[in-house]
Amino acid sequence: MDDPPPEPFDIAEVFRRLRRAVAPFPKAAMFDLREQGYDSPFEQLVGALISVRTRDETTLVACLRLFAKARTPEQLLALDHARLIELLKGVGFPEVKARDLSEIARRILQEHDGQVPDTLDGLTAFRGVGPKIAALTLATGFGKPAICVDIHVHRITNRWGYVTTRTPEQTAAALTQVLPKRYWIEINERLVPFGKFVCTAGRPKCSACPLRSMCRQVGVDASR
Repeated sequence: MDDPPPEPFDIAEVFRRLRRAVAPFPKAAMFDLREQGYDSPFEQLVGALISVRTRDETTLVACLRLFAKARTPEQLLALDHARLIELLKGVGFPEVKARDLSEIARRILQEHDGQVPDTLDGLTAFRGVGPKIAALTLATGFGKPAICVDIHVHRITNRWGYVTTRTPEQTAAALTQVLPKRYWIEINERLVPFGKFVCTAGRPKCSACPLRSMCRQVGVDASR
């Protein structure tokens, strides 16, 4: 279903429609935490790492449980390892994440004077922190323009025909070339709920999609 759509693709109009479309849906976990006041770079880095291979609903609960006990590197490092694993109950790979979080907290204190690095290279130097986590931390923790490409951003921007890529890493690189910087942070915030509830992986709800008139529907074989 990738015939030319009847309406030109206008990214500003796309975001105007996206904001209205996702307003009723639960927010992406890190943006939800940010709005609840857990917006420090450290909290956002911790939350982003916890969110890997974990549903947003579970991430949110685990982060709130952890932040009730530790919101700073010092407080996290003071937690017993077994207690930290317990606080991460339900998330993907809690033992590995507990190990990595403790190591990150230690290095932030010992190597960075207690401050979270505010660069992609600085963040990805931590074990367990890849480009996606780093970009999300820069965006939500520091307010720096950074594009976090997860499965939803990758799928939807290719489905629009806005980019043509095979991997999330390629999508991130392509978006830096075409997406205006004012949307770099917002794209993840909007497309995560949009991808969960409207532009789903299987049989997207094209009949109810406010972007249908601009979307090329690349790769869509069946829709609702």
